[in-house]
Amino acid sequence: MAKIIGIIVVFASVLGGYILSHGKIAALIQPFEVMIIGGAALGAFLQANPGSTFMSVFKKALKMFGNRFTHAFYLEVLSMLYEILNKSRREGMMAIEADVEDPAASAIFSKYPGLLKDAGMTAFVCDYLRIMSSGNMAPHELEGLFDMELSSLKEELEHNSHAVTRIADGLPGFGIVAAVLGIVVTMALLGQVEQSALGQHVGAALVGTFLGILAAYGFFGPLATCLEHDAKEELNVYEAIKASLVASASGMPPSLAVEFGRKVLFPAHRPSFSELEQAIRGR
Repeated sequence: MAKIIGIIVVFASVLGGYILSHGKIAALIQPFEVMIIGGAALGAFLQANPGSTFMSVFKKALKMFGNRFTHAFYLEVLSMLYEILNKSRREGMMAIEADVEDPAASAIFSKYPGLLKDAGMTAFVCDYLRIMSSGNMAPHELEGLFDMELSSLKEELEHNSHAVTRIADGLPGFGIVAAVLGIVVTMALLGQVEQSALGQHVGAALVGTFLGILAAYGFFGPLATCLEHDAKEELNVYEAIKASLVASASGMPPSLAVEFGRKVLFPAHRPSFSELEQAIRGR
């Protein structure tokens, strides 16, 4: 909701101030300027990034109006970890082999659809449970493996925000390109059209600069920051999973292992000790 309000405030402030200054909205409607700026920005983005990045940014941009890393999601992740670790402690690590090999068919994982929808996070959990069940890896060795994977995962998660930031930085320049081309058109019309028509062409050229700067600082810059926050929150959940599994590998009981994970989570939506305890008992 806050993001929608932010977009409305940007439009209302800019266009409202323009209209109150006796500006005409029709003068800002310049589809060819939009085509130059938008097309150049898209082309630059496609040149600079792998093809998968475009779809990743597009999908995450559509989700920016909501936040899946909520209080309920954190409880779901911690409850799932407790249940799977509790089963392995009671029945042995081999008892969770079927759950790990096919999470979608698992009686445990199927209770947590929010986590199951995230294929990457589900695979992350299953991979490490498989490692824990297949060998006598020391806790510090397991933690070292976690750290190496999380380091590469951090780079991957932050790539989207970095890619959009670079486009946001370039949009004012593309706006200037559109403006310069507009001035070239205007200069070519000198002596051929009336002065009022020349003024309209100059105004259209300046709209290009306006659109480039507005898009950069009013929309794409905030989108890049939003993607950065999303990456940090997602990585934080992975770190909580790591803390819980390493604690379990160190011999901690499941209830204490998930408490290690809970303490790693960002405070904004972190469930309290009693809330996690109630969720575990409810399961």
